[in-house]
Amino acid sequence: MEAVSKLQRRRPEVPPGPRGQWLFGSGPEASRDPLAFYRRVWREHGDVVRMRALPWFQWYLVAHPAGVERVLQTNQSNYRKPKLFVRPLGLVTGNGLVTSEGEFWRRQRRLAQPAFHRQRLALLGETMTRAAARMVEGWAGTHARTGEPFDVAEEMSRLTVRIAAETLFSADITPDAARFGDALKVALENISHRMRYPFVAPEFVPTARSRVFRAARRTLDEVVEGIIRARRRDTADRGDLLSMLMLARDEETGEAMDDRQVRDEVMTLLIAGHETTAAGLTWAWYLLARNPAAGERLRAELSAVLGGRAPSVEDLPSLPYTRMVFDETLRLYPPAWGQPRQSVAADEVCGYRIEGGRMLIVSQYITHRHPDYWERPEEFIPERFSPELSAARPRFAYFPFGGGARQCIGNRFALMEAQMVIATVAQHFLPAPADEAEPELDATFTLRPRGGLRMRLQQP
Repeated sequence: MEAVSKLQRRRPEVPPGPRGQWLFGSGPEASRDPLAFYRRVWREHGDVVRMRALPWFQWYLVAHPAGVERVLQTNQSNYRKPKLFVRPLGLVTGNGLVTSEGEFWRRQRRLAQPAFHRQRLALLGETMTRAAARMVEGWAGTHARTGEPFDVAEEMSRLTVRIAAETLFSADITPDAARFGDALKVALENISHRMRYPFVAPEFVPTARSRVFRAARRTLDEVVEGIIRARRRDTADRGDLLSMLMLARDEETGEAMDDRQVRDEVMTLLIAGHETTAAGLTWAWYLLARNPAAGERLRAELSAVLGGRAPSVEDLPSLPYTRMVFDETLRLYPPAWGQPRQSVAADEVCGYRIEGGRMLIVSQYITHRHPDYWERPEEFIPERFSPELSAARPRFAYFPFGGGARQCIGNRFALMEAQMVIATVAQHFLPAPADEAEPELDATFTLRPRGGLRMRLQQP
């Protein structure tokens, strides 16, 4: 009995990890190519890895589903978003839902949540389908007619930002979609650079990088503030997210949300509402092009259920393979490829000690390829998301939208939008690769193909 008590009181083991350079540890390698680095240390050291960037800076990778669940859900109160993530992102989004914490975050989350309820989302499907259909019409007169390759990543970005603006804020930003997308690329690259190299000059120092970033941020602000100004002139309750934000009153003071906070929330949700979905759709077209049998099965389902007409929200339950295609896309190429957290106090994760005040990363990209939970993990097999196979896996073997209280508020919105877009486009066209080269992965904030994805259109 005494031996058991001593065993129960033993200090958890320190996780294994790479030695790295004598001074900077693994910092330079992790900054150069984070996906390759995390895959290597996971394969060499296991599901919980301790790494060092400087003598005083250590961080952890947690790849086991049970460990991910511990960090994101069962002991989530012990883990918060680190300043290394929040400060750079806040340069663009301010104190919006993604960066805020504590009671303020909970209040803002409660305020925005009704915009994403199932009943509300069901009203948005027609808008999504209509936007996708307009894009298809444009393709028919341009890319399909000429046969020239085009950047499908850019097309998906423009489409999803238009959908996000119209559905969430009742705003048509079609004329600004291209410049908004271009500015966002610049802003996210700067944010990622500051996360990887936290000792760079502050944003207010007039370096070449900072000047380009500030110009991009001004463009983003112009678009968002234009949406807000237009609504200020028309105070009618549209029933959308922007109305919810602008008509909200503080429960204690009765005060309305000030313009700065409205701006922060609109900016956050406009970016989050399109960036990750655009990336996911881009990878979906790539994977379907590389796996023609999956494309044939997808088209067969669409033909049987829709018969050439536009999809509606009511059709989605009858399009299970369409959903499986996108689920499998999010497994292989999760737009949110990793989530950083910082431990408040010491904890034990999968039998290893995590010290307090340390940064961790739970990586969808790594866990979604774990061979203990995914057979042939590098292959595109949508059928693995059948209800039977999904039920047999641990909850956090697959977590493209995170988990716990901070799970993405727009997860249902994104899944519905992706299914509607795929079902609309694939009835008319399936993009084909413009060449045989494998796209290089770009983990700059969201996971995208570096330099875009050049494809051609082919009709079924």
